[in-house]
Amino acid sequence: MKQICQTPRLTIKQFSLDDAEFIVRLLNEKSFIENIADKQVRTIIDAENYLTNGPMANYKEYGFGLYAVLLKSSDTVTHETLIGMCGLLKRPELDYPDLGYAFLPEFCGQGYAVEAADAVLKNEVKKHSLNTIMAVTSLTNQSSHNLLKKINFSFIGTMQLYGEQSNAYEYRS
Repeated sequence: MKQICQTPRLTIKQFSLDDAEFIVRLLNEKSFIENIADKQVRTIIDAENYLTNGPMANYKEYGFGLYAVLLKSSDTVTHETLIGMCGLLKRPELDYPDLGYAFLPEFCGQGYAVEAADAVLKNEVKKHSLNTIMAVTSLTNQSSHNLLKKINFSFIGTMQLYGEQSNAYEYRS
């Protein structure tokens, strides 16, 4: 549960197996399945395997991965609330790490994704001396297109990824 960075409203930390219940919910949201993929994570055991073989394996191998995004406490909330994930992935199909993010629907449209993506991007580029970051989105995901523009990604064209045509973006530090 190592903390990666913070913003005024968010804490961004490494995932742990304690987050498995959240992962089951997030990965089965309609928006996740439509815009990212159906990861076939239906049970706590599936989620623990996803975390172990995905984000947690990436922390060990690359020093980065997908992170848990928590909404900080407020006057009405006495603990941090897990609202999404954001981080860098290293996919064998791409030449550079790429930025990924997903949030529960009730936390979309409030600027949390932009805030988390910007903080993670700045932190990880500096920490790992990365010059280029990619982002890949579905062709119809206008929200992600808008988010990536806000944090200085450039649209570079379309590409075939996992059998689907996708929009490709690039960030250069």
